[in-house]
Amino acid sequence: RVQLVESGGGVVQAGGSLNLSCVASGPDYSRYCLSWFRQTPGKGHELVSSFFTQNSNEYYADSVRGRFTISNDNAKRTLYLLMSSLKPDDTAAYYCAARPGWGTWPCPTDWHEYNFWGQGTQVTVSS
Repeated sequence: RVQLVESGGGVVQAGGSLNLSCVASGPDYSRYCLSWFRQTPGKGHELVSSFFTQNSNEYYADSVRGRFTISNDNAKRTLYLLMSSLKPDDTAAYYCAARPGWGTWPCPTDWHEYNFWGQGTQVTVSS
């Protein structure tokens, strides 16, 4: 089973930056959809960004496009999310998720369509 461990969260002032990491271990599949979701108390998981390993396609939610950048280092089995120009509305628990064996773009948008999830890392943006 794939295990995902996020890190890099913290408290930052509005306008600041954070770089989240998600390290994978366990079986190594080809053709992953790798995504970052976020969740605030009382709400469901919101898809933030996705990366499709087969062709390196990227997806960004409208709310983060132009401010966040997703990247993947296959050799390190690490997924990153560089978050810049952070806003208080970005405050949430951030989770990485993996769907191995996904055949085509786009990646799934629903949290429940992924097979593996990390434990989350908290991002708090103060105004």
